[in-house]
Amino acid sequence: MSSAATPNIVTNFADLDPEGSYTYTDYLLWHFQERVELIKGRIFRMSPAPNMAHQRASQALNFALLSFFRQRSCQVFVAPFDVRLPVPDKKGRDATVVQPDLCVLCDERKLDEQGCNGAPDWVIEILSPGNSRMEMREKFRVYEEAGVREYWIVNPAEKVVIQFVLNAQGQFYGLAPAIEDDQLTPHIFPELVVDLKEVFS
Repeated sequence: MSSAATPNIVTNFADLDPEGSYTYTDYLLWHFQERVELIKGRIFRMSPAPNMAHQRASQALNFALLSFFRQRSCQVFVAPFDVRLPVPDKKGRDATVVQPDLCVLCDERKLDEQGCNGAPDWVIEILSPGNSRMEMREKFRVYEEAGVREYWIVNPAEKVVIQFVLNAQGQFYGLAPAIEDDQLTPHIFPELVVDLKEVFS
């Protein structure tokens, strides 16, 4: 009688191959302190503890979103919160898990004990020193491919927000950048107005 193999728990990030290809099943076995994301099987280390400007922007946005959605069916989640996107690796395996700074989810069927299984409706990423390349390129691609309806990139250092909306062809198109003095409205939630002075204060 054969017994099933015992899963290999990984407790040290250094034990992983940074050039290796991993799946969501592997991700569940990683029990170390470093926060990582998995994009099409590749490991991306997240930035260390966010700086003050990042935290202030996150808190202001979270407050605005929670206030708006309190009496509505959509839900707001903040990092750390696992979002498994339907973006497989080259072998077709579940291999993309991200932790957006904030996300809004309107289909509760995508929620389970592990987080979100599917594309949120709206994702907000706040840039920190060292993570802008991933947000601007890698995450842009997987959010677009997964079908995220709206994507904001918030840059506290420059006090600017770049807003992308998914079109009927499944591609993001960018709107005019919004700056500190602007009030910004999500395309998919036109009743919500975000005062960027509060976000960048």
